[in-house]
Amino acid sequence: MVRHSSRIELSQSSLTNNINFIKKKVGEGVKISSVVKANAYGHGIREFVKMAEKAGVSHFATASAFEAEEVLAAKSSSSDAMIMGILYDEDIDWAVENGIEFYVFNYARLPIVLESAKRIGKQAKVHIEVETGANRTGMTKGEFPSTLSFLKKHTQEIAFKGLCTHFGGAENFSNQFKINMQHERYKNFLKQCKQKNMMPEIRHIACSAAALAYKDTVYDMVRIGVAQYGFWPSPDIYYMHLQETGKQSDSALKRIFTWKTDVMDVRDVDAGEFIGYGTSYQASRNMKVAVMPLGYSNGYPRAQSNIGHVLIKGKKVQIVGLINMNLFMVDVSNLSDVKVGDEVVLVGRQNNNTINISSFSQVTQLLNNEMLSRLPSAIPRRIVK
Repeated sequence: MVRHSSRIELSQSSLTNNINFIKKKVGEGVKISSVVKANAYGHGIREFVKMAEKAGVSHFATASAFEAEEVLAAKSSSSDAMIMGILYDEDIDWAVENGIEFYVFNYARLPIVLESAKRIGKQAKVHIEVETGANRTGMTKGEFPSTLSFLKKHTQEIAFKGLCTHFGGAENFSNQFKINMQHERYKNFLKQCKQKNMMPEIRHIACSAAALAYKDTVYDMVRIGVAQYGFWPSPDIYYMHLQETGKQSDSALKRIFTWKTDVMDVRDVDAGEFIGYGTSYQASRNMKVAVMPLGYSNGYPRAQSNIGHVLIKGKKVQIVGLINMNLFMVDVSNLSDVKVGDEVVLVGRQNNNTINISSFSQVTQLLNNEMLSRLPSAIPRRIVK
């Protein structure tokens, strides 16, 4: 097989560290659902599911049936998959047949699920998502009594796996009043379940931020996305952790992601010459530049032009000229003996230097999650120790 122009390495030990940290935070007996939407936040569903299982995770959450199908192909038979978002009517039979759990966020979906369960001859596994204030998806309080009655009438065909909601902004403490309001509304839905004697198997409302910051939102399961990949949900959550531990800094969460490429060519550029497209960079002195074999088509942001850095031989070197579709250049004038084939770190650590995803987000205005999730799935992912 021919080589790709870049590669991603995923650290098993870092992921295991992160999962253990989260388990300690949420307490014993709380299930962790690993959120692997957006190709596992750019890390790669196929590889990440295997790693997470090795770290002790057995439940995976996706945003679509398409992603759930990828999880199904990667997970072991003892793990479960759950669809939090889009599931088309024509794919319900597939979900029921394969034991995939899925959200139901409007009453009209339930009769369709019932017919599917009868047709397939298997129990459908549904999580009822309720609307508490995010106003994205969720069962309204007007629909909920009928929903509970329907579920109670058809327990043989439909398993009430979970009652859930989604917080809108738990990562920022300025939203705390809203999170508290949403939690109170969720409790009211739970009260109705108790009154109808129709309780879900699992109660879950906490994302990474809520699981780490709002202890009272940790019920039977937490849906962990960004934290498992080694990112604090926000500065608010990180600083709260520092206050709790009395530390000045802490690397309790470790990045599992390293993105690498190799030097494609090394060139001498005379003073006064332009580098790359247009006239955005003119050599003020005789320079030596190294050519990188990737560009914005590979997920490397064009906004890093003339600003960003990569690591070669453990040293930070600056990008010079515009990043184009499949090439960009870096200034290696101050490095000795740079040659074709030398390893280049685009994101991650090399020797004692590091380039973080945050260095991209500061320049490009992209969120960490946004930057990672845009990385093409064609880039090979490899699990390392």
